[in-house]
Amino acid sequence: MPRYPHLERISTPADLRALERRDLDTVADELRAFLIESVSKTGGHLSSNLGTVELTIALHHVFNTPQDRIVWDVGHQTYGHKILSGRREAMSGLRHWGGISGFPRRSESEYDTFGTAHSSTSISAALGMAVAARDRGENRHAIAVIGDGAMSAGMAFEALNNAGDMEGINLLVILNDNEMSISPPVGALTKILARMMSGSTYNTARRVGEKVLGMAPPVAELARKVEEYAKGMIAPGTLFEEFGFHYYGPIDGHDLDALIPTLQNLKKLKGPQFLHVITKKGQGYKLAEADPVLYHGVSKFDHTAGIQSGKGGGKLTYTQVFGDWLCDMAAADKRVIGITPAMREGSGMVRFAQEYPDRYYDVGIAEQHAVTFAAGLACEGLKPVVAIYSTFLQRGYDQLIHDVALQNLPVVFAIDRAGLVGADGATHHGAFDLSFLACIPNMVVMAPADENECRQMLYTAVRREGPTAVRYPRGSGRGVVPEREMTALPIGKGEIRRQGRGVALLAFGSMVDVALEVADALDATVANMRFVKPLDEALIAELAANHELLVTLEENAVIGGVGGEVSRVVDGLASRPRVLRLGLPDSFIDHGDQAQLLASVGLDKAGILASIGRVYTSNS
Repeated sequence: MPRYPHLERISTPADLRALERRDLDTVADELRAFLIESVSKTGGHLSSNLGTVELTIALHHVFNTPQDRIVWDVGHQTYGHKILSGRREAMSGLRHWGGISGFPRRSESEYDTFGTAHSSTSISAALGMAVAARDRGENRHAIAVIGDGAMSAGMAFEALNNAGDMEGINLLVILNDNEMSISPPVGALTKILARMMSGSTYNTARRVGEKVLGMAPPVAELARKVEEYAKGMIAPGTLFEEFGFHYYGPIDGHDLDALIPTLQNLKKLKGPQFLHVITKKGQGYKLAEADPVLYHGVSKFDHTAGIQSGKGGGKLTYTQVFGDWLCDMAAADKRVIGITPAMREGSGMVRFAQEYPDRYYDVGIAEQHAVTFAAGLACEGLKPVVAIYSTFLQRGYDQLIHDVALQNLPVVFAIDRAGLVGADGATHHGAFDLSFLACIPNMVVMAPADENECRQMLYTAVRREGPTAVRYPRGSGRGVVPEREMTALPIGKGEIRRQGRGVALLAFGSMVDVALEVADALDATVANMRFVKPLDEALIAELAANHELLVTLEENAVIGGVGGEVSRVVDGLASRPRVLRLGLPDSFIDHGDQAQLLASVGLDKAGILASIGRVYTSNS
């Protein structure tokens, strides 16, 4: 007997639509069980996917996908969508080298209508699709599924503002609400209200009323205010109504008897519609329900026993080094403020939030605001520290230039997940921060070679009266224990880690360790450059005078990277050795194990030796 008899009959959403309604609850049970079993073997996002099982089934059952477009915000809740759209067998390779992505990807399936992984893009993209359908005369729907966390970003409201003023579009925005502090919507009344508000009777009455009252403006205005007041009492939808959407809900996002008829009614309507559904992260797996944060992103684990924590004994991660430093710095300086755009756990700020709640600010998924908020604090003599992932800082780039650097404000950027991050893939690799930071006037940019240097660089940054960034990789370093005492480093000064001859390896941050391995094989010199900006030009001149080949190593895009700046310095010297610039190629790098990815782009020991060998071969 098949383990998942209903699920295994579904190769496409068309197969799902062919099932009887009574079979869909069984499909949901099987899909949830399959998700738990599969993700426990591969790792990945679990809580968020368990929370959208019924919603995913309902959407594919009601709408004619892929003709109707579903855009999933962030996309870490789309495993069920992938399974129902022909990728069930491929789940065994989820987020692994050569396997399917953990996020929607257009090149992977026609059902992935828009590539996502960063938040708050779904409404904008779905609106574009809805407008394209309208202008082409195509009768199809565009559905944006966005979480309540993603609704905190300004981009979501920019899209709502634009969409509410659009004529003749078939756009449905679904708010997948799993965190708001409201009572769970239970009982028949919730279902009746949602069905009534999405049904044709309610909307026909509404349109007739608008026509009749349109002849008497004062009465119409009174009626509008009464309606707003009444709706504000029964549902938190007044805000979305003001944006020009018709709001329905909230309804139970785990109840197919509520979801399916509501979506069927909404499918018949024209114009911007907004459906509010309540779901629970980790639904159906008690361990994930109890701790959805722990089970949000998981490594391989035994799903029967659950995640075993508290083993200890491992090396400190760079994230932990930052978190400990921030607490120590806050104890020493009352001006220190910690800011994160919705990444408390990921950025290592849990302890800081507990010990210094009055100096901790989670601004939600609002990177632009986080940067300018920090700038405002700095204007008043405080010492803001913005803890942010490399790829998330991209979203606040204008604010970094205009609001921080231009005014030379002392904001510290603790940039996590720099370089290749592994299984999250191209959307999360920190491949560009050295390039986009080093070109900004007033910025100082540092890259630590180990855990202790990370701590000292963060201290250097907070002591500086100007914008400063410390970028560090995901995971652990060599296991260097950070020194308790903090000492500021001289700005713009690197160090020689190994003296050799012939070849000099100028390594930045995470590349120092592999540079030392390469140097042992070549008897080469290794410089830990430490500072991306300002560069240690005196050290570069010294190395250029005594070596025939300089090799720059950076876990950053080689185009626009720091290697180009080293070449610029060398071009102005009397001694001009050849410069070989090694870094990330001019392509988006896929997901996989970090070491495997570094090898794939030639940034492991073998790859670097091969690149150096080709230089000497070409000269012979």
